Amino acid sequence: VSTGNICRSPIAEAVFRKLVTDEKVENKWMTDSAAVSDWNVGRSPDARALSCLGNHGIETAHRARQVTKDDFQTFDYILCMDESNLRDLKRKSNQVKDCKAKIELLGTYDPQKQLIIEDPYYGNEKDFETVYQQCVRCCKAFLEQSH
Repeated sequence: VSTGNICRSPIAEAVFRKLVTDEKVENKWMTDSAAVSDWNVGRSPDARALSCLGNHGIETAHRARQVTKDDFQTFDYILCMDESNLRDLKRKSNQVKDCKAKIELLGTYDPQKQLIIEDPYYGNEKDFETVYQQCVRCCKAFLEQSH
């Protein structure tokens, strides 16, 4: 989960989907991404995010969506990008009875200890590549710990 679901979270979703497919465990995972805000609902990921993923041979057909109450009851993990996302998600989860999702920063899994995955929206291609590399490290570590 990220703020608008057009940069960081669709990159993380696409990276994780490729990892579980490569590991042949995709049938054990339901993978999606979403936003805490409703700003971009229905939009494709940022062109720079798509370009970055494409440079690594990854495609996505994701459309931005906002986190729903059902997400807290459906998913085992909701991983987000920064402290603001974490606060918003915890506040929303408090309004959901039977919340089963463990809500964490994706960066807690980074072997390089980069806890926050900064929003590259106002940055350049290099910033999107940084997000991609962080997501690869974190998603690999998360997958190793969870199966």
